[in-house]
Amino acid sequence: MKNLFLLVFVTAILISCNDKQSDKNTEITINVKDLKTGILILKKIKDTTFVNLDTIKIDGNSKFKIDLDLAEPEMLYLTLNRGTTNSMDNTLPFFAAPGKINIETDLDSFFFSAKIVGSKNHDLYMEYQKIGRKFNEENLSLTNLKFLSMKTKNQVKFDSIQSIQDNIIRRKYLYAVNFIVNNKDYEVAPYVALTEIPNVSLQYMDTIQKSLPAKIANSLYGKKLQSLVAQRKLIEK
Repeated sequence: MKNLFLLVFVTAILISCNDKQSDKNTEITINVKDLKTGILILKKIKDTTFVNLDTIKIDGNSKFKIDLDLAEPEMLYLTLNRGTTNSMDNTLPFFAAPGKINIETDLDSFFFSAKIVGSKNHDLYMEYQKIGRKFNEENLSLTNLKFLSMKTKNQVKFDSIQSIQDNIIRRKYLYAVNFIVNNKDYEVAPYVALTEIPNVSLQYMDTIQKSLPAKIANSLYGKKLQSLVAQRKLIEK
């Protein structure tokens, strides 16, 4: 009788463990080459504030796995605490999605060396960022020239540079709008609208919001986009 009770007890524990495992629909495997010691924190943004989802202390093994329950594709942030080493390259944003995701990076270039596999939304976001960075680089180089024209009080050159920058911004916004419309079946579409062009003309923003299929319109970022459009309509009446 005693053995029977023990068997039932152990079985109940195993069933309980399996139930807990089944609650986790997302598996993130991470390898940070050359990382021997440090702390990695997985975060998300909730109501404009970072919320910790998991914390891993690294002590000799740079390979590890995180299991979590993800309701839908969402931007997450993997932050590296290097201890005594200061670096600006400490946060890795990635568009996670239910399923299996693999992250490979290294200690020296935590963000820039990262290779992430398993999320179509992340692949699309990287595609967008590749072109977006070119617009930002063009604008930055012109900002330096504009500063020099201010120092030399060359108003003609200043106005010329400003005109070029305005054109870059228009091109960037147009690229973003085209990207969103072309990828409207993915959650990355409303995310890009919210984070990259929140100040684009209300007409464009309204068109973007109305172009989203129901599934994306009702997603986390789709609802936030609906809220933004509604607020702007009230303000800009």
